[in-house]
Amino acid sequence: MNRVVKTASAALLATTMLTAALPAAAQTVLRLDEVPVGELDPAKATDNADSILMFNAYDTLVLPAQGGPGHVPHLAESWEIDGNTFTFTLRDGVTFHSGNPMTAEDVVFSIERTRALGQGFAFLFTIVESVEAVDTRTVRITLSEPYTPFIASLVRLPIVDRQAVMANLGPGDGEMGDWGAAYLSGMSAGTGAYRVVAHNPQDETVLERNPDYFLPIAQGAPDRVRLRYGLEAATVRTLLTRGEHDITSQWLPPEVLRALANGGAQILSESGTGAFYIKLNTTKPPLDDVNCRRALAAAYDYETGLRITQVTDDWAQGRPSTGAIPVGMFGSNPAEETLSRDMDAARDHLAACRYDPADHTLEISWIAEVPIEERFALLMQANFAELGFDSEIVRVPWALFTERVSSPETTPHISQIFSNAQTGDPDTLLYPMYHSSTHGTWQSPEHLDDAEVDRLLVEGRTAATPEAREAAYAALNDRLMEVAATIYAFDRNSLFAANPRVTAPALSDPAYAFGLDGMGFSFRLMDIAE
Repeated sequence: MNRVVKTASAALLATTMLTAALPAAAQTVLRLDEVPVGELDPAKATDNADSILMFNAYDTLVLPAQGGPGHVPHLAESWEIDGNTFTFTLRDGVTFHSGNPMTAEDVVFSIERTRALGQGFAFLFTIVESVEAVDTRTVRITLSEPYTPFIASLVRLPIVDRQAVMANLGPGDGEMGDWGAAYLSGMSAGTGAYRVVAHNPQDETVLERNPDYFLPIAQGAPDRVRLRYGLEAATVRTLLTRGEHDITSQWLPPEVLRALANGGAQILSESGTGAFYIKLNTTKPPLDDVNCRRALAAAYDYETGLRITQVTDDWAQGRPSTGAIPVGMFGSNPAEETLSRDMDAARDHLAACRYDPADHTLEISWIAEVPIEERFALLMQANFAELGFDSEIVRVPWALFTERVSSPETTPHISQIFSNAQTGDPDTLLYPMYHSSTHGTWQSPEHLDDAEVDRLLVEGRTAATPEAREAAYAALNDRLMEVAATIYAFDRNSLFAANPRVTAPALSDPAYAFGLDGMGFSFRLMDIAE
């Protein structure tokens, strides 16, 4: 028996030490902003706003370790691994916001609900063959096949209150109706350190501290949180300057961040494990020809693109890309092997393309709520004009973008997204972007269908050793560069301007960083001075 046991003592000790280091504070309100829509249902959450809500209103069986690799227990007190079977012992005495006790039945229900809805990160749990509550505090999960990063995937399995959801089932097909989707779209049913008291997905979500949380909460942590959606950059700058806002989103233009920093704001950062991707629709002429896609990738001006992200001498929103996989992850190229523009190669690739650039106008989209993307669109327009392509730049609100990319026919020729490994493992960065089964989401507007990419993605998630996973992802890196479905503009470094009254160790001290985008915004670990 290959027995692996983890305990919660280290996680609890780290939290207690951090709590002790933070000073007490009076009643406080934390104000921050993000891009809409704020999706509250944890089984549907995928982007940054969703993650911030999920990590605060809900808890998961495990957490990423702070300041280093690996995972530590959270709702699970310990676990054992025997082949494809994972047995978790749950913490005792944890309650949901409703007051209901958290039991093994809630874990079983959360997995079944996620799989039934089939949204968000449900693809992580399609290989769950069975899940059973052995007793009130023991859950046994058996996989149908090896999946090496399964423990990491559990950071995307928020545990929901089964009793509360069952009492609020809406209409739908089958015995479970909508599985409580309407109910959970408006309120939280988790064990989290904060509970939702008001929610408008286009305007604002208000959360309040959970007085019955099972772990210590920093004395200076906010009592109330207002997460506002879709604020204009000028509005955010004015509010922060007046002391009426606390943490900005990562989507501010560099000059606004620079002005705020020069005006006394602090800069917080979250490196995560992702990048800025320029997505090419591989189904739409002329980009259904790989040589045309290679021409665009070679013509893109990577160095100028990076200069666009520069905020101050010390801070930039990007780091040089070396290929399809961000530096530091399985399969990435060395940091010194950065991508660069090569117009001679671009013209050679174009000569091999069966299309005449003069016959096609490229649609280049940018997300309305992320104004820096307009600059990349203008850069691409200029770069690709040197190859003879005309292009049309289109501003698309995020909600409309997610609708458009659901179909290859309505997906723009060129899209721009920021994405990251949602569990910290490369599988959740690359599989939802490139596996042929994941078409039609905001992460996969390439609509790529490549058998070798599919094979390597599966090999990367099933290989038993780190060495084998490294080899699989290195080969995947090479193949993705070959098929040129994406231009890998830069590796991501998210920056936020913050009111000096905010102390956020997970966003400012590498010793407390989670290495997972959104989790640095765990409000219970922050201190808000009066």
